[in-house]
Amino acid sequence: QVQLVESGGGLVQPGGSLRLSCEASGIIFSPTVVGWYRQAPGKQREWVATITSDGITNYAGSVKGRFTISRDNTKNTGYLQMNTLKPEGTAVYYCRVWATSGAYWGQGTQVTVSS
Repeated sequence: QVQLVESGGGLVQPGGSLRLSCEASGIIFSPTVVGWYRQAPGKQREWVATITSDGITNYAGSVKGRFTISRDNTKNTGYLQMNTLKPEGTAVYYCRVWATSGAYWGQGTQVTVSS
C-alpha cells in the first residue's frame, strides 16, 4: 500500500520560511517524479514545483526564486523549502508522486502565512 505523509506545515509570518516534507512508503522511491501542489481557499489546486528522478527541477513562476524542491532517496522523502512566504501562499500543500505503479497524492499539510 502506497502512502505519502506530508509534514512541516504551520503558521508563519510574511517573509518567513517553512520546509515541507513528503515521506513515501510502499513504492521504490528513487525512480519517481515528485511534485508539490497547493490549494488556497476557494481556488483550484495549482502546481508549484516538480523534481525528476535525475534531480531536474521546475517551478511555477509565482514561486521561482523563493521555493526550492529537493529529494533524499535514502530517506524516501521529498522536500519543499519555502522562503520569503507571502500571505497568498496560504493554502493546503500536497505532494504528488509519479511511480511506475501509478500517481499518488498525500493528505496535505496546511500552510498559513499571516501576521
